Amino acid sequence: MSFEFGMRPPRSPHSHLAAASEPEEYDVDEEEAEPEAADSADLQAALTQTNVLEVLDQLDRELIALVPVKTRIREIAALLLIDRLRAEVGLASERPSLHMSFTGNPGTGKTTVALKMAQVLYRLGYIEEPRVVACTRDDLVGQYVGHTAPKTKEVLRRAYGGVLFIDEAYYLYKPENERDYGGEAIEILLQVMEAERDKLVVIFAGYKDRMDDFFRSNPGLSSRVAHHIDFPDYDVDELMEIANLMMANQNYVFGAGAEETFRAYLERRVHRPRFAHGRSVRNAIDRSRLRQANRLFGEDATTLTRDELMTIVPDDILASSVFAEDREPGDDDDDLPVLGAM
Repeated sequence: MSFEFGMRPPRSPHSHLAAASEPEEYDVDEEEAEPEAADSADLQAALTQTNVLEVLDQLDRELIALVPVKTRIREIAALLLIDRLRAEVGLASERPSLHMSFTGNPGTGKTTVALKMAQVLYRLGYIEEPRVVACTRDDLVGQYVGHTAPKTKEVLRRAYGGVLFIDEAYYLYKPENERDYGGEAIEILLQVMEAERDKLVVIFAGYKDRMDDFFRSNPGLSSRVAHHIDFPDYDVDELMEIANLMMANQNYVFGAGAEETFRAYLERRVHRPRFAHGRSVRNAIDRSRLRQANRLFGEDATTLTRDELMTIVPDDILASSVFAEDREPGDDDDDLPVLGAM
């Protein structure tokens, strides 16, 4: 199958000439034709110009734990920055492959890190815009013959110049279904990841075990992915740090006993179905805010103090079905997002 997305047709080396003519002779100074490379490169100036440290510092501040992930992102940023300086002193540096695989359970920060990675790549000049286009199988694969290629190319068109983030990428490959069109999308991705790797970065994401099977079944993809980064689960202490950070960012505080109650909530919630780490923490806080608002609304107070408007009390958390012992496992509605909460 031929795919030419974003590829420019070959051009004759003389196509820019209106008509053939005899070459003119010039006396060219050898030093002007091949200027000498600089003897040194200014690392501090490059850091100031790109401001890449600001993104890395934001990643440290905004993302709890995940030290191995942050370390790997810093290593990638360091490689790209040093390659830039090598070019300044005339040292050949082939553009490294930047396609990546992010593996881990839901809510462990994969999308957040993808957004920060796009900022790093943009500031260092490896993509045109700090843009992430997120998609799933449904966005790429069609339901009938001739439908997949246009869908995949349209998503690639939108991602061109930035980062394409394919969540649960293993659903593209369904070998048990001979009539599945996911293989066609994979073939297009393979060609683009090679032919357009200087203009598009692809990040595959999903559960680690399924992603490992996906790459084993598609060695062509695996060979094009240079960076495999695993996102570990959060423990309860780290989830509490995430909760406190989210509360502070939204100008809420835990009242007396509420922080301990929220910890008790998490200790139960992590063992229930559909637990999604940071995402579940966010949803639980949104539910607590909803109950707090309903509590304040029902008190018929004429005025509310700033502290009252900011404070989450234990009862706002204890109303969760997680604390209802007679509730059937899996019936918990605290993992469902509140309307309007993203």
